[in-house]
Amino acid sequence: MDTFTEIRELLEKFQEGYTRRDLNAVDEFMLLFTPDCDVIGTNGHRPGTDEWYTDRASARELVQGDWEDWGDLSLDMEAATIKTQGSVGWLAIPATVSTRIGEEGYENYIQFMKSYLESSDLSAKQKLHFLLRGGTNTLYELNRGENFVWALRFTAVVVRSEAGWQFAQMNFSYPTVYFPDVRLFDAPV
Repeated sequence: MDTFTEIRELLEKFQEGYTRRDLNAVDEFMLLFTPDCDVIGTNGHRPGTDEWYTDRASARELVQGDWEDWGDLSLDMEAATIKTQGSVGWLAIPATVSTRIGEEGYENYIQFMKSYLESSDLSAKQKLHFLLRGGTNTLYELNRGENFVWALRFTAVVVRSEAGWQFAQMNFSYPTVYFPDVRLFDAPV
């Protein structure tokens, strides 16, 4: 079997896992990753924090969370770019995440607000700004309909070992045309 076909099979197993979402199969699914992999979710911005996992054991948290609560991931395999050099490959694949959010989206945001107000150490002004931004976004998006399809970029580095091709690094990212969601205030300009 050629390298391209082997990597496509790895991607198909990955897609199958995200399609089936069998929580009893998470540990088996994680064997698609190297033990020291980096997996960066849409919320990851620093290694070891938020959704930037630095090994297979911690990346399991992201996968299980995705399978429990995220929308339906669909990799556009026909548009996949797969390149290799020796035992290393790199991939770039357009994808989508789809879900349905009905009227419960309003209640969910209200519950988030309560939790945030109790747990955040920010000033009252900062809390209010954050919650108003989120509330306005919730109103705007839910007014546009209950079916949500978000464009996603899926990039990965794969390596061939005795176990076959495995993911060594992976990144899920949303393209944005507005200001990015994460803004640093203590970084030098």
